[in-house]
Amino acid sequence: MHLIDEHPILEYRHGQRVKFSFDGREMEGYEGEPIAMALHANGVRIYRETPEMKRPRGFFCAIGKCSSCFMVVDGVPNVRTCVTPLTAGMNVQTQRGKGTVALEEA
Repeated sequence: MHLIDEHPILEYRHGQRVKFSFDGREMEGYEGEPIAMALHANGVRIYRETPEMKRPRGFFCAIGKCSSCFMVVDGVPNVRTCVTPLTAGMNVQTQRGKGTVALEEA
């Protein structure tokens, strides 16, 4: 992982180091940090593909106001990964298109 270790103004405190998966690959991050931060530290730059034009999107606003960081997290599409905390064992996937939710049959 590539993270900033020192900053002249800010202090960094990391949670416990945890493992999660991204598109089937095991990665590590720090519990409680935004999922997007953990992905970026692991070299992931593309988070989703736009529905019509199939264009790649990645980290953009970092405050939960745009849709660039939408990903499928634990089977749920359209999760804003820039504001969603990482937890151990999460399954994160690149979102293609609008994302679909599997419906349970009654």
